[in-house]
Amino acid sequence: MGCNKWKAGFNFGHLKAQSKLSVFFAMIIIFTYLFYCFTGYCDSLPITVYDQQTFINKILQKEGLEYSPHQLSDAHKNSSPGSFVRELPAVDSVDTLLQGNDNELQPDNNISTANNFGSKTFPQAIIIGVKKGGTRALLEFLRIHPDVRAVGAEPHFFDRFYDKGLEWYRNLMPRTLESQITMEKTPSYFVTKEAPRRLFALSRHTKLVVVVRDPVTRAVSDYTQTLSKQPGLPSFQSLTFRNSTMGLIDTSWSAVRIGIYAKHLENWLRYFPLSKFLFVSGERLVTDPAGEMGRVQDFLGLKRLVTDKHFYFNQTKGFPCLKKPEGSSRPRCLGKSKGRPHPQISPEVLLRLREFYRPFNRKFYQMTGHDFGWD
Repeated sequence: MGCNKWKAGFNFGHLKAQSKLSVFFAMIIIFTYLFYCFTGYCDSLPITVYDQQTFINKILQKEGLEYSPHQLSDAHKNSSPGSFVRELPAVDSVDTLLQGNDNELQPDNNISTANNFGSKTFPQAIIIGVKKGGTRALLEFLRIHPDVRAVGAEPHFFDRFYDKGLEWYRNLMPRTLESQITMEKTPSYFVTKEAPRRLFALSRHTKLVVVVRDPVTRAVSDYTQTLSKQPGLPSFQSLTFRNSTMGLIDTSWSAVRIGIYAKHLENWLRYFPLSKFLFVSGERLVTDPAGEMGRVQDFLGLKRLVTDKHFYFNQTKGFPCLKKPEGSSRPRCLGKSKGRPHPQISPEVLLRLREFYRPFNRKFYQMTGHDFGWD
């Protein structure tokens, strides 16, 4: 009798240990699977997010357990899908985008690399200009929006690296969900002759954002940036004029040439209608960031989630900064390279440069239907 009880107890303990062992191995399989998905190895598996959850549930249900997305860490319980995707590491695609010569592409390619947590797509909107106009500030303000995903560094695909091909370009993009838009910014696109033709070959539906600023102030800011990198740079006046006596402006100097906005816009309008452009005032982005961001969000088809509650004016830098996000120890301002003090330049030089830009500014006002008030 005692022997039988001992055997029954042994069998029960053996079954209990076996059950725990099964659960242990099931959890190892699940965590291994999730690890490979998070590191990008699941890209090649034809399984959707829903199918993954079903797969995991089936394994756990065999052991009397149940899986739910709500079992994620507390840090993610109240996060939106967009904010969750932001925290995932960028992983490269394993599929092949295109074969052949990318210069022979037909317009309106809509190719993406699907992934369990979004896909890499070509940008639906690009900030194409202008240098020293406020493009970095605009991009940082936009990145607050949960439905915007943007490349941090400037890709320079349509001006410098076009020969690398579309797959290279697409793989630079962050992963996005269907409810999100992909963006990038490269201010030199606006002044690159080949850029509009190349972008049109990819997609004629891309939305184009141009941040413009008083061309005189923009030229001084451009010079200031270059001077910080090249202390031995000639004076602003000597670079501005071909002949200081005659007062001929040297339009070959990039700091001057970039500010002839009408000329550059003409090139872009050969490929894209005016309706595809939004012209953002660099001045208003400083004085009324929330108002200007409202226009940008409307143009991009986004809800107006970036509002005046996100900004405060930094007196030291002289432009708005983002208020301290929750969980952060300090507010977010642009780097030290932004808001540099400008060198002293002769008022006469600035006046002559302003007279040079005046007819180009007026033409630009007519082309865009907006008077930016630079004269």
